Amino acid sequence: MKSLSHRVLIVLSILLVSSCSDSDEMDTDTMIDIPTTTEDTAVDLEALVMTNVSYGPSPEQVYDIYLPAGRTLSKTKVLILIHGGGWTSGDKDDMASFITPLQNLHPDHAIVNINYELATLEGQPAFPNQFLNVDMVIDQLTNDSQSLAILPEFGMIGASAGAHIAMMYDYSYDDQDVVKFVANIVGPADFTDPFYADDPQFPFALAALTDEAAYPDNTNYAEILSPAKVVSASSSPTLQFYGNQDPLVPLTNGQRLDTALANANVPHIFTIYEGGHGDNWSVESMLDLQIKISNYIDAYLSIED
Repeated sequence: MKSLSHRVLIVLSILLVSSCSDSDEMDTDTMIDIPTTTEDTAVDLEALVMTNVSYGPSPEQVYDIYLPAGRTLSKTKVLILIHGGGWTSGDKDDMASFITPLQNLHPDHAIVNINYELATLEGQPAFPNQFLNVDMVIDQLTNDSQSLAILPEFGMIGASAGAHIAMMYDYSYDDQDVVKFVANIVGPADFTDPFYADDPQFPFALAALTDEAAYPDNTNYAEILSPAKVVSASSSPTLQFYGNQDPLVPLTNGQRLDTALANANVPHIFTIYEGGHGDNWSVESMLDLQIKISNYIDAYLSIED
C-alpha cells in the first residue's frame, strides 16, 4: 500500500500549500519531558512530534505521534494510521505520506502512526497478536492522555491488512467504544468468500497466521477473523474503498461487508473505484477518497470549540 499513500500525498499537494512545520521532533530512545496538564488552561502547548515511542517489549511495538499546537485534554482527539503488508511485512513509514494532508485538513487532531508485531515463519502469529497490539497502543495513549493533553477518542485509517486489523479491533475488541469510525482501504473483510475459501492453500495460510492456542477448540477461523462475520450493531461507522479489479482483495469482499453493515444498521459508505489494490486508482478517485475520509473525521471525530 505504499504506492497508494504516495498517490494520496500527490493529490493533496495539488490542493494544499504545505507550510513548514515549527514542531519539535525527538526520538524517544532518549529521555523526554512532556508538559503535564491537569486541566485545560490558557497555556498554549507547542506542536510536538515523538518518534518510535515504545508501547511493548518488542522492537516492532513502536509508534510515532504528532501532537498539534494548542492541544487540550477536552478536545484533541486522535487519528490512528495502520499500515498493510499481508500481516507479515510493511512499516509505519508506508503510511507516513497521509500525515501532512491530515495535518493540513485537520490541524487540531493528534495523529499516531503505528507499527505492530509482524507474523513470521518462525512461529510468531498475526492473530490475535496484531489486534492486541492495537489495544496496547490505545491503552497507553489513554493512560498518557493527561501528560500528552489529548482526549482518548479515536478514528482509525487502515490500508489492506491494516484495514483488516482496524476493523477487527473495532468490531471485536473495542468494549469501551473509544473508536468512533474506521476507514477501510482495500481491507480483507470476509475469508469465507469463495475467492479465499475455494483456494486449497488458503486454510493452511490462515492457520499459519493464527495462534490456535488463543481460540477455543474447533474455532472456525475464517469466520471469527472476518470483519463481515463479526460486525454488530455496536460496530463503529465504517468507510469502505475497494477496486473493481483487485487481484488480492476481491470486490465481493467489499460487497459482503457492505451487506453485513447494512444488516447491522451500522452507518457506512461503500465506494468502488476503477482499478486494483489501490495502486492504479485515478487522481480523481484518490481525491474522492481523501474528501470522504475528511468528511468522516468531521462527522464522527469532530473537534469541539
